[in-house]
Amino acid sequence: MGSSLTANALQVNFDSVLTFPEEGMVRMFKALESTGLRGFLGCPFVLYEQDLEQFFSVAFVKENEVISAVHGKFIGLSEELFAGTFGLPTAGLTDLSKVPKDLVYDAKSIFSASGEMVKTSCKNREMKFEFRLLNDILAKSVTVKFGSFDVVTHERIILMTAIHFGLKINWSRILFDIFKEMVTKSSKQAKGFAAQICFAEGCTKSDTGRGEDLPTTVLTVKTVGTYIAKNKNIIADEDEPVETVDKKAAAKRRPAPAVAEPLLRTR
Repeated sequence: MGSSLTANALQVNFDSVLTFPEEGMVRMFKALESTGLRGFLGCPFVLYEQDLEQFFSVAFVKENEVISAVHGKFIGLSEELFAGTFGLPTAGLTDLSKVPKDLVYDAKSIFSASGEMVKTSCKNREMKFEFRLLNDILAKSVTVKFGSFDVVTHERIILMTAIHFGLKINWSRILFDIFKEMVTKSSKQAKGFAAQICFAEGCTKSDTGRGEDLPTTVLTVKTVGTYIAKNKNIIADEDEPVETVDKKAAAKRRPAPAVAEPLLRTR
């Protein structure tokens, strides 16, 4: 059940992807690294489904801390601990609406594969490869909300703009706020989250190896090359390849999986 929520999760091996031969892709990863997210996106971990389900079954927010139980012990996780674990920036924008509108306007043309401005809710295939991948990373590892990952939302356009132009973002505050929303069961937003890429070091790490470890995709030179190869013939105004359509049709014939509590990724 948990694995279905993390099957699309992404990590980034920055040492590898920064050697990619395509300059545009390297510039994108350098911009992403410069935000201070390297520790968050690149941390190795082993993820156990039972531990995560247990964590979320009792987690709650109290006085700006996330409280839960891990292996029978209660723990309190503060924003300071969260930021310190991953070396996240604690200064910069916390309100994404403050990203300058002229930069957003320029970015919509820079991101575009055709030269025409991309629009909110467009398919990510309308963007250049490096920005398609950036959209995927943000969708599956940062904003982590249920929905169509290949649709470019306004929120991700803003984040991509800030990353591309090197704006300072208080990732500690933004990511910890997302985490709090995930565990606040009374919040409507809590039902909309899929899986967080990782979590405070060791908080749900299993020493017993019990349960199933959950899959993730690590972005390396090889996997990025495969990503481009699979997408290079997909053009914005074309129909999807027959293979993709067939997979969707097959999925419709399968019974829908049960909905699980939102899960959080950890080391």
